[in-house]
Amino acid sequence: MEYYSELSFAVMIVVGFATVILFLGGLLFQMKKWGYGSEGYGKPGQGGSIGGFLKLLLSQIFDKKHEQGVLTTLVMDILIQRRILKRSVTRWVMHITIFWGWIMLFVFSMLMFVVELLHKYGGMFGETITEGRPLVESFPAIVLLNEVFGYVLLVGVLIAIARRLFITEVREGTTFYDVFLTGGLFVIVVTGFISEWIRSPGGFMGISNELAPPAALFHVVISLLFCVAMIPFTKYIHIIATPLSILTHGGGE
Repeated sequence: MEYYSELSFAVMIVVGFATVILFLGGLLFQMKKWGYGSEGYGKPGQGGSIGGFLKLLLSQIFDKKHEQGVLTTLVMDILIQRRILKRSVTRWVMHITIFWGWIMLFVFSMLMFVVELLHKYGGMFGETITEGRPLVESFPAIVLLNEVFGYVLLVGVLIAIARRLFITEVREGTTFYDVFLTGGLFVIVVTGFISEWIRSPGGFMGISNELAPPAALFHVVISLLFCVAMIPFTKYIHIIATPLSILTHGGGE
């Protein structure tokens, strides 16, 4: 982290945990709102209760009346998103690339965060880590996969932008709010690639590699805001809400 942003590791930890706290606080707030819906399922007295909501949620997910099992629903309807595929191949490619690109980049970021914590304070990975360069570069497989899923996410975002530009029905239903969220995700992906490219000797497209740390810091900050902290407060909440809805209804059609 220090290599990329020139901020101390302690500062980056504080920023990271503050972002997670915002995310969890927003998620709990949303779950409290969802809890009011429990009264509509014959559960008096649970309105606004997070515990009541979770209890009802689990009972619905594992309801034996569902035609297919939870594992099938999880794999086919959430991870593979077969229902979208049946309706439109283009929409499916857009959704699946954004979904998996987002998820995997998040996983890799959390993985390297844990590795960095263990290396910094636990004395682990001593012989693995090469000093004087970013910690992540000591794990070439992670670097490669991170770049691959970065392009996967970019493909999905470009499809989303193209649909809003060239498909009349989608364009007419697009609001400034949609543009803000889609554009924000595009900026995050592009700045991620740029902050990586300008670290090379001589920079990139005339951009000096001396600007690599501030560019990386900008990318990290907007990534934390858009891809973590803002999820419960924007349309991005459907990343969580939609899979839960599909699980409670037993998937399928």
